[in-house]
Order: sequence, then C-alpha cells, then structure tokens
Amino acid sequence: MDDYPLLNVFWTMLWFFLWIMWLFLLFKVITDIFRDHSLSGWGKAGWLIFCILLPYLGVLVYVIARGKSMGQRDVKEAKANEAAFQEYIRKAAGTQGGGGGSATDELARLADLKAQGAITAEEFEKAKAKVLS
Repeated sequence: MDDYPLLNVFWTMLWFFLWIMWLFLLFKVITDIFRDHSLSGWGKAGWLIFCILLPYLGVLVYVIARGKSMGQRDVKEAKANEAAFQEYIRKAAGTQGGGGGSATDELARLADLKAQGAITAEEFEKAKAKVLS
C-alpha cells in the first residue's frame, strides 16, 4: 500500500462513486424513455440509440432537454401508486365509498350519534345489533 498514496485512493473512490451515480442515472433515463407516452416509437428509439452510442453525452442531453417532464412523470406515477394503495386499504378494510356504505361506516355513524347524545345507549345497541346481523 506504500506505492499508492492516500490522495490517489481518494481520487479512485471519487471516480468510482461518480461512475456508479452515472449508471443509476442511465437506468433512470432509459426507464423514463419507455415510460413516456408522449414520445413516439421513433422518438424513443432515437433517444435510446443516443444514450447507448454516446452514453455520457446522451444522458446529459436527455436530462437537460427532458428533465422537467421526467420529474413530472415521477410525481404522476407516485400519486397513482399512492391512490392505488389507498384504494387497496379501503377495500381490505371494507370501507368502500359506495352509496349504501359498509357496516364499519354505519357503526362509526351510530357511535357519533351516541356521543352527540342524539340516541340513547339502548337505541345504539339495537341499531348495532341490526347492522351486525
């Protein structure tokens, strides 16, 4: 290790880190090319060829030219995933926002009415038994 100075180790690590970062960016760009529905097939092929034949320049130009819309597509996909996840939770919990409501919604409404004093404990128990039957 005496023949490889500490500064050279630092520079080697820095270049390796930058290369790994570029690889991540390259995969992100290629994923975005295929995810973008506004690009035609020829446009996708052109960007892909550009990023493969001139990788550093291609990725840099893509990020400069289409970086803003790339971010917008990421946000749109994240919102769609969140909405799908929330819908799954509602479906799994049995609280679909349909017209009649579910037993869980009905019990929550009855508990609110009881807490407000609109119905008595006896009326609450009768209504709860009716909902659960």
